[in-house]
Amino acid sequence: MPVIIKSDDEIAVMRQAGRILAEVLQILVAEVRPGLIVSKLDRIVKEEYERRGVVPTFLGYLGYPAHVCVSVNDEIVHGIPGDRVLQEGDLVSIDLGVTYEGFVADSALTVGVGRISPEAQQLMEVTYQSLREGIWAMRAGARLGEISHAIQSCAESDGYSVVREYVGHGVGREMHEEPQVPNYGPRDRGLILRKGMVLALEPMVNVGGWRTKKHDDQWTVSTLDGSLSAHFEHTVAITDGDPEVLTLRSDEEPIAALSAVAAASGKN
Repeated sequence: MPVIIKSDDEIAVMRQAGRILAEVLQILVAEVRPGLIVSKLDRIVKEEYERRGVVPTFLGYLGYPAHVCVSVNDEIVHGIPGDRVLQEGDLVSIDLGVTYEGFVADSALTVGVGRISPEAQQLMEVTYQSLREGIWAMRAGARLGEISHAIQSCAESDGYSVVREYVGHGVGREMHEEPQVPNYGPRDRGLILRKGMVLALEPMVNVGGWRTKKHDDQWTVSTLDGSLSAHFEHTVAITDGDPEVLTLRSDEEPIAALSAVAAASGKN
């Protein structure tokens, strides 16, 4: 299928979708604490989406049974929220999608439960930085491989592995559009990026190896070796200048804050 270029008006709608998603995601993060029953996060999404009059993108998608994905510790993605109780030191990845006026926004983050280990903290920080580096590579005229290479280089430079069996993707009226955006690969490969492309970048980074396994529920994906994993994702539009993060939360620095770092390191 061809890559769908979004108009300025369509990106404006996606910007609104991203704002709503970011608000709800922050509400979920504030609920994460030892003793929380994970299914409460799903109820919150249902209530918040109903209050805002938006559609839960994940619910019913290929049969997925919940409003949000919640993956814990060695679980990478697609965890189904149930009766699990969060424990001090857990890592929790929350992945959320919303559909607003026919357009989708998709975002994820990983948070710690109470006090977490230095190993877990570093994994989160490196995974988040990998996402930021990938976003900064989203420039009109660059190749898609620049994004993949930036994410992989950041994660592997700290000794982590990047999941290869699940990737980022285009997003728009559908949650998964072309192109696929691998989190690894050479920088000189892939299509030429153009203004109006909207991509969901989502590095999934493991302490151990990159291989994965699927649970019996046919949704939850974990690391094959049982190592910790972290996951961050943003929906991002390519512009004539800096990329625009459509799902930026109020507790995050804007992408332009990377410019000084990029300049100092010789990145463009």
